[in-house]
Amino acid sequence: MSVVHDYHVHSNYSDGTQMPRMLDAAADAGLRAVGFADHCNVAEREGLQREKREYGINLDRTYPLRREAIESLREQYDLRIFDAVELDYDPRDEGDIVSFLDEADFDYAVGSVHRVAGTNVQRSAPFADLSERERRAFVDDYYERLADLVESELFAVAAHVDLPERTPELRGYTTADHHELVADAFRGSRTVPELNAGRVLRDYGEYHPAPDFRAALRERGVAFVAGSDSHAPDEIRNRKRAFEDHFAEREAEPVQLFD
Repeated sequence: MSVVHDYHVHSNYSDGTQMPRMLDAAADAGLRAVGFADHCNVAEREGLQREKREYGINLDRTYPLRREAIESLREQYDLRIFDAVELDYDPRDEGDIVSFLDEADFDYAVGSVHRVAGTNVQRSAPFADLSERERRAFVDDYYERLADLVESELFAVAAHVDLPERTPELRGYTTADHHELVADAFRGSRTVPELNAGRVLRDYGEYHPAPDFRAALRERGVAFVAGSDSHAPDEIRNRKRAFEDHFAEREAEPVQLFD
């Protein structure tokens, strides 16, 4: 089968590649729709504010400029280009998230949990010297926060829903209870998980969510959108092929958010 919509692509408005280069790759790969869902965080906490400025991920301020660019690019490409956002979720920030999404009026929002207790779960160093009990506590907190994200109903899509699995120091601490907690939340929510290909062709070698988690979601009738999480043009091409193999093997199709 052919995967024609990719709802999770990054541009140079966060940590990806210039939009024209990403769109050229998408067109060459045979995609019909691409969603630029650049990273964004609207928390007012000082550490997060400092980090986003240092790394130049300021979509909360630059989205009007990106929107102008997207409108121009829509005239140049025979592709449907979505003006989206990948927004960091923390229950403490729900009021600010609601205000920002109402103001910005994106085509859709992707929600993600990257940090627990201020620590990025994708980075190995903070967990290297922790005990098993401490690592397990971080993973427990991650899934509780992810369930909160799903139940908040703020997002159309939830990104990489077992993110700690890509971090060697946290891998293996995800349990069936975590799967059931989050899968039950999805069953009652409008939010859809993505099949995320961000590490399937890299060191981790699996999709998010991993097979056991996907099974728990499918048992509850939860389907997936396709989100390559691409940051570079070659990733769009290669991950689209991987998606097509995955869905063809299972005789399944990804969800499309829009007709």
